[in-house]
Amino acid sequence: MSTVLGDRALNRATLARQLLADRSTRPARDVIDHLVGLQAQEPLEPYVGLWSRMAGFAPAELVGLMESREVVRTHLQRRTIHLLTADDCLALRSLFQPMLVQRMYGTLKRALPGVDLDELTAAGRPHFHAEPLRLPDVARRVAERWPEVKVRDLGDALSSLVELVQVPPRGMWGQGNAPAASTTIEAWLGRAPDPSPADASELVLRYLRAYGPATSADVRSWSGLSGLPAAIKELRPQLRTFRDERGRELLDVADRPLPDPDTPAPPRFLPAFDNAVLGYDDRTRIIDAEHRNLSIAGARLLLVDGRVSATWTSSDDGITVAPLRPLTPVEQAEVEAEGVALAAFLADGTPGKVRFE
Repeated sequence: MSTVLGDRALNRATLARQLLADRSTRPARDVIDHLVGLQAQEPLEPYVGLWSRMAGFAPAELVGLMESREVVRTHLQRRTIHLLTADDCLALRSLFQPMLVQRMYGTLKRALPGVDLDELTAAGRPHFHAEPLRLPDVARRVAERWPEVKVRDLGDALSSLVELVQVPPRGMWGQGNAPAASTTIEAWLGRAPDPSPADASELVLRYLRAYGPATSADVRSWSGLSGLPAAIKELRPQLRTFRDERGRELLDVADRPLPDPDTPAPPRFLPAFDNAVLGYDDRTRIIDAEHRNLSIAGARLLLVDGRVSATWTSSDDGITVAPLRPLTPVEQAEVEAEGVALAAFLADGTPGKVRFE
């Protein structure tokens, strides 16, 4: 019989693997590599994600990585924008490309009558390769070939068909409203993505190191990839397995510890769409089922005792916390201390207050 891991045990494992139990002293590039990217469709949210995971993180570190092109913004997992190392962008894009096109076409098929996807790719790519441009601008340049198709839909299709990265100032600290201009991965990084798809087995191992123990459905939900059963079958001899409280099989690597379920968990402020929550099919290890929709609605979530217990917003003078359950006086004091530090981070050192709704 497999050992049963309760939700609290899974919660503490998740916090440890996600670097949310103890802040990491590793550099930002290594943290981004460990997490296989941070979801980043809200351009400045990764800064909060790194601040909550790293000791002494400063925005200039991530800015430097983006300026030096060691870290890039591109579509990958689930066809969402992720902040990835350049190495992962080059290595993983071919593995994810069929899923990106499939998801795009599943959404836009009716909006693209008469559009040959190869022809659209060939028409749009040279424009992006020559210089960073906005998706609608390139769509307008090629729109005369498909006059019955909306420019918006052509641009959306191009975002998956052409292997693109969003370039600075998009995603740069203090540039929240910068336009999303894109160029080809090849133009930005000096070489095209590796043509051979990366080893899916290695991707599964990296997921388990940063998110495990987890079910095969969790891996699929995080990645958006459907062709992983063969990779998991290949890996089985080197994996350990557990069961969750609902009887489902949990997969895990053998070289990662499982913290004691009673390990204290400090409060952590999560950015919108953080993969610590979104990276699972079953998210009950970290968020109650009745609050699940918050994780896909773009709410910023606050972990208290390891679980989503509040949402939060920021303004010029500080942080506002909206509890989802009553907080004890001790919890409230801990949240306030963490929130004051976050408010100062967001305001480049200017002190701020924490308010509780």
